[in-house]
Amino acid sequence: MDIGTVVGLVLAVAAVLTGIILGGGSLASLFDITSVLVVIVGTIGAVIISFPLAAVTGVHKVVKKALFGTPQDAKQIVTDMVRYAEVARREGILSLENLVPEMNDDFIIRGIKMAVDGTDPELIRTVMDTELEALMERHTRGKAILDAMGKYAPAFGMIGTLMGLIFMLQNMDDPSAIGPGMAVALITTLYGALIANCVALPLADKLSAKDAEEVLIKTIIVAGVMSIQSGDNPRVVESKLLTFLPPSERTEFEAEKEAA
Repeated sequence: MDIGTVVGLVLAVAAVLTGIILGGGSLASLFDITSVLVVIVGTIGAVIISFPLAAVTGVHKVVKKALFGTPQDAKQIVTDMVRYAEVARREGILSLENLVPEMNDDFIIRGIKMAVDGTDPELIRTVMDTELEALMERHTRGKAILDAMGKYAPAFGMIGTLMGLIFMLQNMDDPSAIGPGMAVALITTLYGALIANCVALPLADKLSAKDAEEVLIKTIIVAGVMSIQSGDNPRVVESKLLTFLPPSERTEFEAEKEAA
């Protein structure tokens, strides 16, 4: 589970609830079923219009990935690829087939198997790059859906507010109803702002960050597989892969290597 995402959501909700309590309000006064229907159902409808239905119904997978996805350690990937290079150099590339059961990344397994089978290097790179591009496309589509929710929710909040104001102005005969009517009219704007800024947009940004992390990991794997397939010295493989890491992580890698 991504603790940062969960903690952030909890803090955002807690900030709103604390504001309600300190402001002397109550949760019951902020609940209005009509406003819920206008904002939530309206937003869902707009998103369905904007994207293919299959993509919208699968958005929960995107949210799950943002909330519970555990990022891989780039330094560990480099360590693993260097170890595979050492085995291939010492025992031959065919010996890597014996290590497949202990590999826990399907992307690495596919690359190593193609290398072991003697697949043409250009074909290996093409297959792995195509899979990487497909991954990026799925993440981009998921982020676009969340961004759309963040865009449409405030808009439907404003639509609900305008509807409430119209209904209120049609009943000006009762001055005592103006205050409560205005409060209900503004609730929809609140709902739209909360959905956009506490849920949809933060999750979209988190997904974008996770996409960058995963693309980096898979780029390292592609470079590692290609280097192993070409028979590079393990030190050369390590040097190539470390170029993908920021200086701070390279230092940590070297320190962990010396400690081991």
